[in-house]
Amino acid sequence: MSIDVLVIGAGIIGTACADALAAEGMAVTVLEREAVGSGASAAGMGHLVVMDDNPAELALTSYSLALWRQLAAADPAPHEYSRCGTLWIAADDEEMAAARDKQVCLSAHGIACELLDAAALYAHEPQLRPGLCGGLCVDADAIVYPPKSAALLLARAQRRGAQMRNGEALAITGHGVLLAGGAELRADKVLVANGSASLQLLPELPIRPKKGHIVVTDRYPGLISHQLVELGYIKSAHAADGDSVAFNLQPRPTGQLLIGSSRQFDVTDKAVEPAILARMLAHAANFVPALAGLNALRCWTGLRAASSDGLPLIGPHPSRADVWLATGHEGLGITTSLASAQLLAAQIAGKPAQIPIAPYLPARFEQLGRHHE
Repeated sequence: MSIDVLVIGAGIIGTACADALAAEGMAVTVLEREAVGSGASAAGMGHLVVMDDNPAELALTSYSLALWRQLAAADPAPHEYSRCGTLWIAADDEEMAAARDKQVCLSAHGIACELLDAAALYAHEPQLRPGLCGGLCVDADAIVYPPKSAALLLARAQRRGAQMRNGEALAITGHGVLLAGGAELRADKVLVANGSASLQLLPELPIRPKKGHIVVTDRYPGLISHQLVELGYIKSAHAADGDSVAFNLQPRPTGQLLIGSSRQFDVTDKAVEPAILARMLAHAANFVPALAGLNALRCWTGLRAASSDGLPLIGPHPSRADVWLATGHEGLGITTSLASAQLLAAQIAGKPAQIPIAPYLPARFEQLGRHHE
């Protein structure tokens, strides 16, 4: 059977792309060396969040959240979809000004949000430490359980005719990929959608791994009701180098809490590092003191694929014929997966996209325009 598009990677990006391509009637095969959704998708918090650091990020995240709402509308339970909203927390006057700026930007784009003074903030989340200035509540933000969503998207793609194959791609050839074991899997087009591992196949990509830690607690239902993120997180998330931590706390539908986040550049060892973990947990307990008394069940790490300009690469590789990219999503892969898939499928199918695609095209990186053997 001929393959129109071979998708490398069965994380949330790869499975969403496979589903969108299969919906266009293409013969799709997904290649995954491990379990579905077991890489960065399994390591992430599953936060579906509108981000507005630049117009392209806002366009992609808001479009994708609308797609997530459509996907979850019929039956949210399998995705563990929960519309908990995001509370952006302002610790000081500078961050409160950032909350006001965020409100103006989001409101101008039709995204409902509410500026909170200190009293309103504590009414929303009584466990927060005293002395905070206020915040911004973005009500339509949500959470999912990414490995489940990846499996559900793959299952829908398979119902649409897509095939799943276990195996490891060692190299991209002129006609498909060379598999571990020596066989060649032929395809008209190859879509590289395996996050930071895409560098193993395409070392020229402008991507760096960013390691992150997450802790999950025992069940404490009702302790926290919104995803809590400090407005200082934005400074941390876009730091260009070094190790950093930021407060990010998520209530799961199980009553458990996920505690994040940390960022370490160019660290590919997935071992949990006690020093950065302790720093992250101390920072979180500074915002929610009750965390210091909770039982942690497990901690783990993952590698985000961070592009050099903070936006994903979605589209054709400019100097490798029939090679396509859907990678470099950094910490927003879960949020932007559905929109990324629609943009990718529209390009391959030769159809207009719902939002302008230029900001995400790989050709924006000059280094990719030179031919690589």
